[in-house]
Amino acid sequence: MLEIKHLTKKFGDHTAVDDLSLTIEDGQIYAFIGHNGAGKTTTLKSVAGILPFDEGEVIINGHNIKSAAMEAKKDMAYIPDNPDLYDYLKGIDYLKFIADVYGVDNDERKEKIEKYSKLLEIYDDLASPINSYSHGMKQKIALISAFIHDPKLILMDEPFVGLDPKASHTLKTLMREFCDKGGAIFFSTHVLEVAQKLCDQVAIIKQGKLLKAGTMEDITGDASLEEVFLELEGDK
Repeated sequence: MLEIKHLTKKFGDHTAVDDLSLTIEDGQIYAFIGHNGAGKTTTLKSVAGILPFDEGEVIINGHNIKSAAMEAKKDMAYIPDNPDLYDYLKGIDYLKFIADVYGVDNDERKEKIEKYSKLLEIYDDLASPINSYSHGMKQKIALISAFIHDPKLILMDEPFVGLDPKASHTLKTLMREFCDKGGAIFFSTHVLEVAQKLCDQVAIIKQGKLLKAGTMEDITGDASLEEVFLELEGDK
């Protein structure tokens, strides 16, 4: 579903992502963890086609993000860590706009908006302007906009930030259901306990370099993900 091949991204003399290679298969929830500034957000933005990168390839469902950007982006959704929505729109109008962008027909969009907004308990607020929403409510709108067009791959940057416990539980269920149907999710998180329980695979990055990647079971063994992460982060 997603192939990242020798991805390198530099900002001047600073190498933010250094020769990163990962493969996310259909049906996988893949956690991407590292300290602040490790290169997680830069990687996700590069994969999403938001940031140009210096070297390497990104292939989404067989489409190169550079040479076939439109095709790749049709199969993908991206949720940033701080959703930048159109504040002057009502929640429902923003979701309809996203549905228009991806060509979702009226019956399908109505069904999905109702389904996901009720699950995330924001249905009654859709008629309100986005500028009246809390961060958590904006996060819910961003999540609905990601699921609404049935992408093959969803990229998420700290998706649980700002969500209350019930919404977090609902999101975890939606993520699992999405991948059980053949989709794939690649997301960054600092909530290591959630990652360990939810994810099939995990990659740990430090200063732009991949330290370790594999199945959650192979990476953690008898330890917790937190213990493994702290041990690796302590390496010089």
